[in-house]
Amino acid sequence: MPSASRPSSRFARLARVCNRHRWRTFGAWLLALVVIQVVASGVGTKQISSFRLPGTESQRAYDLLAQHFPAAKGDSDQLVFRARSGTLSDSANKARIEAALKQVAGASSVAGVQSPFSPGGQLTKDGRIGVATLTYKKSTNDIKPKTLETIENAAFTARSASLQVEHGGPGAEVVRFSKSQGPSEFFGIIAAAIVLMITFGSLVAAGLPLLATMFALGTSLGVITLISHLVDTPDFATQLASLIGLGVGIDYALFVVTRFRAEVRGGRDRDEAIEMAIDTAGRTVMFAAITVVIALLGLLLLGLSFMQGVALGAATAVLATMFAALTIIPALIGGSGNFIDGVLTEFDARGGFRFWGTRRRLPLAGRQWRSRRVARREGKRAHGAGWERWSHAVQRRPWLAAGIALVLLIALALPATNLRLGSSDAGVDPPGTTTRNAYHLIAQGFGAGTNGSFLLVAELAKKGDKAAAQAIAAAVRNDKDFTFVAPPAVSPDGVVATVAAYPRTGPQEKATTDTLTRLRNGVVPAIERQTGARVEVGGFTASNEDFSHVVAGKLPLFVGVVVLFSALLLLAVFRSVIIPIKAAVMNLLSIGAALGFVTLIFQDGHGAGLLGIGTGPIESFVPVLMFAIVFGLSMDYEVFLISRVHEEWERTHDASRAVARGLQTTGGVITAAASIMVLVFASFALGDDRIIKLFGLGLASAVFFDAVIIRCLLVPALMEIFGRHAWWLPSWLERRLPRLAIEAPAGHRPAPVAEPVPDPV
Repeated sequence: MPSASRPSSRFARLARVCNRHRWRTFGAWLLALVVIQVVASGVGTKQISSFRLPGTESQRAYDLLAQHFPAAKGDSDQLVFRARSGTLSDSANKARIEAALKQVAGASSVAGVQSPFSPGGQLTKDGRIGVATLTYKKSTNDIKPKTLETIENAAFTARSASLQVEHGGPGAEVVRFSKSQGPSEFFGIIAAAIVLMITFGSLVAAGLPLLATMFALGTSLGVITLISHLVDTPDFATQLASLIGLGVGIDYALFVVTRFRAEVRGGRDRDEAIEMAIDTAGRTVMFAAITVVIALLGLLLLGLSFMQGVALGAATAVLATMFAALTIIPALIGGSGNFIDGVLTEFDARGGFRFWGTRRRLPLAGRQWRSRRVARREGKRAHGAGWERWSHAVQRRPWLAAGIALVLLIALALPATNLRLGSSDAGVDPPGTTTRNAYHLIAQGFGAGTNGSFLLVAELAKKGDKAAAQAIAAAVRNDKDFTFVAPPAVSPDGVVATVAAYPRTGPQEKATTDTLTRLRNGVVPAIERQTGARVEVGGFTASNEDFSHVVAGKLPLFVGVVVLFSALLLLAVFRSVIIPIKAAVMNLLSIGAALGFVTLIFQDGHGAGLLGIGTGPIESFVPVLMFAIVFGLSMDYEVFLISRVHEEWERTHDASRAVARGLQTTGGVITAAASIMVLVFASFALGDDRIIKLFGLGLASAVFFDAVIIRCLLVPALMEIFGRHAWWLPSWLERRLPRLAIEAPAGHRPAPVAEPVPDPV
């Protein structure tokens, strides 16, 4: 136990309580998990799929439509039929179609079905492709996926050797997404377990971070369910929280367990090592988690209601994993006894291995080779091998190392200068899916623009003014970039008229955006002056464009506030002006490189075929979410590395040695943590959903670039270039800044630990 004469910090006291009351701590977490999950299961999840954009033209169009066309409140799907032989009007094909549509129309969630054979129905001139419009009574997000799947199966009863049937629209996407939920999290956990086994060489030591993370993640997902009843929470919020929670949770627990093992190797008894681990690595974990939460809560500044659930859900997952690392990890370490260094630890120089606290030998081949290998490794460590030697190599040529790193990061970020925000359509869904087939059949039969029509909603100057409605339709029809303009429809109260217009190009093409801009800025103002009506342009493409403009307008405030608050936190922690500025610039570089990487794949199509995805614009909200998440995660590694460098600097005031020793003691664990996070994030690219693939690969690449190029190359080089100036702080600022200690108090600091966690192979 620590000496009674030495006062303990709050972190050490927390570790001591959790260690002494191990079963109570474990039981408290288990009880919290069960209670929250039971309550969450009882109330259910309240999710949204239709996102409001207050103050935008597309939202005004939707509000007018909802107010004056109450029957049009529900979503619409398309059932697409193609005759493989003959035409759809052939008696056999027509009978199958009408029988299937009758089943669909009988579903309780369906408001109505318009047959391709009815007046105004969609049927190609050759009669081979037809579209039935299926209108639901409410949003597809408010209908259970099983119900939507039943409706889809009813439509598919028309399928035969001579008739192809496909399902497109938001309801079809809900069904596809519900079916495509693969075990991404499971693969991520397995990958993380393998890295932890290689890193620790101990089954128990590897299992502790996983167990703590599972407790925290299970609890936080239940809390997110409850949050969904307070703020708008989109359907991807839980999966995004799982992605972030798995990554940071395992990392935080890994930092604590690694420090504990290092303290034990340094000669401390187990109880004191637990307290020291929380008093050092635990502080780092807390401050790292705070930076992530700051970045995530910055999403609230966008003023978008559906982002509230995303921000609060992800922040909840991060805070839960942080508390797990500070509480349940000490309890688990204390309860595991010698087992943490037992079962399946790494082989010693004589070919033996630890088994339940004792050493046993296995008659394995290559024992002499392993003995020589271990001896060489120990010799290299004695002469400063490994990460310290790497740091010295970088420090000998800091300008060259910094130049190479900057060139790599800038080259990776360059494609992001051509990044085009928008929303991908069903044309980029996985090959063979019914949503993609429906999209291409509609484009083949009626033109690509049919999949993303504009909807003009006109508030008429006089009730029932059909002449004005006809004039609006005629004005749009005269535009060369529209292939078809439907006859106008007047609302039952005569106040509003709607006109559906189909552009020549598909919804995700830039030409369609240009058409929308000209329609809003040129055609609509002229027809408003002529008719006196107020015309709003809405629809799929219009809503996406408006969303992009809203995000772009709020982005400077969002980025500025997140960077400022994170920099102020680092300024108070490390008592340096240079460190926060460097951290902000480095993090922005890693984000730029990640955005350039996903632009190359998802927009430009390089390697897209290997992922089974089509090319298209980058979803408008993805860069914003990636910035919040990546900035926070990058700060994790910044805090963990610089805290050890600062600890050495305070002890020796030798800038070069501080960097070398800091990288030596953290390089291995940062590499292991980054490997885990990359594998966890990349595992989410195994599913079929394009957005989740984009998030997974984007975050995995950002962590890889940050850990490899920035932390291992650029940061040591810049710290060497700055030298003692890296820790400069004006005296007037020193007096005014609050003190936030990220290292243990001077009397509690451990002796330097020469050996970090082994690098994963």
